[in-house]
Amino acid sequence: MTDQKNLIAAIVISVAILFGFHYFYELPRQQRMQAEMARQKALTAETMPAPAPGEAPTAAAPASGPRDRADILGEAQRVRIETPALHGSVALKGGRLDDLTLAGYHVAPDKGSPEVVLLSPAGSTQPYFAEFGWIAGQDAAGQKVPGPDTVWTPQGDKLAPGQPLTLTWDNGQGLVFEREVTVDQDFMFTVVQRVRNTGGQPVTLFPYGRVVREGTPKIEGLYLLHEGPIGVLGGTLRELEYEDLRDDGSWSADTTGGWIGFTDKYWLVTLVPDQKAPVSIRATWQGQGDIYQTDYRGQAVVVQPGAAAETTNRLFAGAKVVRVLDRYEEELGVARFSYAIDWGWFYFLTKPFFYALEFLGRTIGNFGLGILVFTVFLRLAFFPLANKQYASIAKMKKLQPQMEELRKRAGDDRQRLSMEMMALYKKEQVNPLSGCLPILLQIPVFFALYKVLYVTIEMRHAPFYGWIRDLSAPDPTTVFNLFGLIPWDPPAFLHLGALPLLFGVTMWLQQKMNPAQADPVQQRVFMMLPFIFTYMTASFPAGLVIYWTWSNLLAIAQQWFIMRRMGVKNPAA
Repeated sequence: MTDQKNLIAAIVISVAILFGFHYFYELPRQQRMQAEMARQKALTAETMPAPAPGEAPTAAAPASGPRDRADILGEAQRVRIETPALHGSVALKGGRLDDLTLAGYHVAPDKGSPEVVLLSPAGSTQPYFAEFGWIAGQDAAGQKVPGPDTVWTPQGDKLAPGQPLTLTWDNGQGLVFEREVTVDQDFMFTVVQRVRNTGGQPVTLFPYGRVVREGTPKIEGLYLLHEGPIGVLGGTLRELEYEDLRDDGSWSADTTGGWIGFTDKYWLVTLVPDQKAPVSIRATWQGQGDIYQTDYRGQAVVVQPGAAAETTNRLFAGAKVVRVLDRYEEELGVARFSYAIDWGWFYFLTKPFFYALEFLGRTIGNFGLGILVFTVFLRLAFFPLANKQYASIAKMKKLQPQMEELRKRAGDDRQRLSMEMMALYKKEQVNPLSGCLPILLQIPVFFALYKVLYVTIEMRHAPFYGWIRDLSAPDPTTVFNLFGLIPWDPPAFLHLGALPLLFGVTMWLQQKMNPAQADPVQQRVFMMLPFIFTYMTASFPAGLVIYWTWSNLLAIAQQWFIMRRMGVKNPAA
C-alpha cells in the first residue's frame, strides 16, 4: 500500500511540476526573451569586418531597424531560383543565397496560403542566409576577395535543375573569381568556387561557407525535440542549444566529412563541405542583435601564377523529408544526414515505425487512416502480452468482493490486511504485479510512435476527416464555444477539443474496468487523472490524440473480451 501511495504521489507531483514549470518559469522566460529580441532587433549590416587571415568571417553588428522583405528583394539585381521544390533568388550583390521559399509547403493547410519562407536577406525582419567565399592568406593580405558588397556578373537568367548559374568577378589585382551554382529537384545546392591567378605572384586562399541567422527562433517543442545548431562531425551527431551557445559564445572543432547548420522542427539549412577534405567548423553567437552563425573553413589553397584552383561544397536548404535525406546520405556520402531529424532515444524503433506509417499513409491515401491501421498492427504484436496483463486484471477484479470482506475484518490493522491479502493471492494463484511487464515493454513503443507523429514533416498539414485538417496541429475545436456554435474564440488555455474529450472518455472507461484502489484517497486521485490527461492532450497534435484514443478503444475491447471469458459478468461495473 505504501508503494502505491508513493506512486500516486509521484504522478501528482510530476504533473504539478510540469504545469508549474511551464506557467511559472518557461512561459515568462519566453516572454522576456521575445521582449529582449524586440528591443535589440536590428539587422545584419551589409558590410562585414575584415577577418583575420585563416579565419572564417563573422556576422556584422546590427545597424538599423527591420524593413519589409519584399522591398529589400526589389532593391538589388537578382537571378531567380525556380525548381519543383524551391522558389527564390540569388542576390548579385554579395552572391548570397538569401531568398528562398518552399514550393510544396505553405503557412496554413490551405494551398492558397503563402509558401513557407526559409531564407531572408539582411535588413529584413528575420535575416537568414547562406554565403560562400574565400579568405585571403597572409601572402595575399592586400588582395581583394569577394564580400557582401561584391557585385557579380551572371551567366544565365535563372537557376533551375539542369540550368546552372555562373557568377564571375575580377578583383582588378590579378585574380578572377568564378562561382558556379547548381540545384537539384529537391533541396541541395552545389557550389563550385574557382579562382584564376593572372598575376605574377602565388596567392594563398582559404575557402569558407557560412549560414547566418539573426534572432532566436521560437522553439516549438519544449524538451521534445532539438532545434538549433546541429551537425555531424567525425561520424558523431552534435546538437547545440541556442541558450548554451549564448552562454559560451562559440564552439569549434576540426573534422573530415560531415555537415553543420541550423535545424528547426521541419526545416534544415546546413553546409555540407567536401566529405573527403579536412575543415575547421564553428558555431558562434553575437549578443548585439542576437546573431548566430555556423561556418566552415577549408585548408589553404595556393594558386600559382597562371594557374587556377577550385573547391566544391554543398548547401542543403529545405524540408526534412526522410526519404530525401536518406537519398543524399546514400548517393552523396553525407554522413548520418537523416540524423537531422530528432528520432529520440528509441531511434531503433522510431525510424522503422516511420517507414511503416509512411507506407500505410501513402498506400491508403490518408495519413490518419494509416495511423489507425498501424495501431491495429501494434496491438496485434502485443496481443499475447496484453492478454496476460488483462487476465491478471480480470483475476483481481473477480477477487474484489473477497478483498472488500478482508478490509472490513481487518479495519485499521494494515499489517493484518496485507498478510491476509497475500494469503488470498497465493490461494487463488494471482500475482498482482504480473500485469506490469507488458506495460513496461510498451513504454518505448509509445514514445517512439509519439516521436514519429510529432517530428516528421510527412504528417504536417496532412488532413484526416471532418474538422481535422492538420494532423500535426491540436484539435481546433473547443467545448467552451460549443465547438464553434458560439461566435467566440476562447483563450488558448480554454481550448479543449472533441478529440481530447473522446480520449478522456476512453481513459475513464479503462479505469472503470480495472480493480478499484483500496485507499479512498488513491481512488480520488485516480478519478482525477482522466481530467488531467484530457487537458494535457488538448495541446497535442491531433494525430497523436487519434492514435492514443484508438489504442484505448482497442484495449478496452480486448480487456472486455478477456474479462467476460474469465467470468467477470460486468467488466465495467
